[in-house]
Amino acid sequence: MSERLHLTGLQTSELTDFVQNIGEPKYRAKQIFKNLHQRRALDFDEMTDLPKAFRAKLNKTATASTLKVESRYVSTDGTRRFLMKTHDNFPVETVYIPTENRDTICFSSQSGCPLKCDFCLTAKLGLLRNLTAGEIVEQIIVVLNDVYGTGAETPHGTNLVAMGAGEPFLNFDNLIKALGIMADESGLYIVPSRVTVSTAGIVPKIYEFARLEKRPNLAISLSAPTDELRDVLMPINKRWNIEELLRAAKEVEKTLRRGERFTFEYVLLGGVNDSDLNARALADLLSRHHLQKVKINLIPHNSAEPLEYHPPNFQQVERFKKILESKGISAYVRRPRGRDIYAACGQLAAKDSANLVQITV
Repeated sequence: MSERLHLTGLQTSELTDFVQNIGEPKYRAKQIFKNLHQRRALDFDEMTDLPKAFRAKLNKTATASTLKVESRYVSTDGTRRFLMKTHDNFPVETVYIPTENRDTICFSSQSGCPLKCDFCLTAKLGLLRNLTAGEIVEQIIVVLNDVYGTGAETPHGTNLVAMGAGEPFLNFDNLIKALGIMADESGLYIVPSRVTVSTAGIVPKIYEFARLEKRPNLAISLSAPTDELRDVLMPINKRWNIEELLRAAKEVEKTLRRGERFTFEYVLLGGVNDSDLNARALADLLSRHHLQKVKINLIPHNSAEPLEYHPPNFQQVERFKKILESKGISAYVRRPRGRDIYAACGQLAAKDSANLVQITV
């Protein structure tokens, strides 16, 4: 499998080079791209508009699919979690979240994660490897085909969030390439404005992100108003502290167009970072850095063994939100989805039916 070229991760210019190298005319590249990304066909034999001899040649030299769905879980709230395996047997997890007006697909950028955030179950896996651009794109195709069928149109828009397993900015080049492929109007046509990328704070890449001409929305995971606390919760803070992180965030803010905002994500941990004092310190922090085009997503922690953290009570979540709003900061509480199938934020840990355990709430 690894010796055959994964065409799902190639741009049209790269596909053109590929077809010419195997003795085919250039227009075959556009045909392949449309089949892969518009029809969402992950098997060359399904591409019946291509000559049979050409399909046979493709099967010998390339592949349309390298991911295998090992397990699929459906939550009581309609959320679906897909546990896939790469050709070299590493886990990849993707989550589909349905709402009335849109689909949201939460995809992974890495197998596992190296950042060791103390409240995140994915951190227990460590980093297994970066995912290729093709593996990132294929996650979206697999999910859409599962929900609607191969090639079927979606009834409404699809939003993407790079908030699954991994730190997207530690796989920056493959991420940006994959997003470019998915934005192509002859394929999936999921434009950057419908994509949000979440980072724990890889500061040099935030500056690079700010310079992109066509870029998705940005979400920065903060989760603490002080270095002392963030060092414990998110060890990446020891490399780039809060002051460095917010200076980089300010560079992103300078490039936002009228009406645009970016997001700070704040995971609320009961008795740890959810006090009134924490809320006021967070508001003061943003004010000191003159960050105005931001919103705060408050995420009550999704508990799971063996993590020892738990969510705050509802009343304290509302108090935290109201304190931020009283300081002129837009704040929203994210409703958990898929907790019962280990699909909620911070819960992805490649759990299968043999080791799913009761979730503590």
